[in-house]
Amino acid sequence: MDQDVFRKTYREMNERACVFEKGNLSGMCRCSQAERFCLAEREGVHCKSEDAQESCIDFMELLRQHSRFALKSSDASEVLPHNKAMRIQIGGLRGVYLVTHDEEDAPVQIEDVRDLLQAAISKFGDLSKLPYQEIIKQVAAYKGRRRRRN
Repeated sequence: MDQDVFRKTYREMNERACVFEKGNLSGMCRCSQAERFCLAEREGVHCKSEDAQESCIDFMELLRQHSRFALKSSDASEVLPHNKAMRIQIGGLRGVYLVTHDEEDAPVQIEDVRDLLQAAISKFGDLSKLPYQEIIKQVAAYKGRRRRRN
């Protein structure tokens, strides 16, 4: 399938794309509002809730602004390569887990992104009030899978 046709069809099918799609497809996080679908032997993730998607978008925008130094990026709106997108998604979620669950280690897999962000909002009042200096430590520390060498 032509890539341009695929992208157009994907956008038409997935009007409310999951913000954490890469993490979801890699098995590093799950969400109660995420729904997987297949298109031309590829998978995508759809968000079932407009409110949940808005929370995720707000969180990712704030996280990207605060993590520019850790990602060595000057522009918070640029498209990130896969490894940096995974660092910000999974590292950011692990950071939120640590600041909302005192004295617990961050899990390898985040069980429910929606519940985690709701817990953060309940604890801090608003996503903008999260202690991003603590969260960014997890973004900087996140290491994806190592490349296999033959």
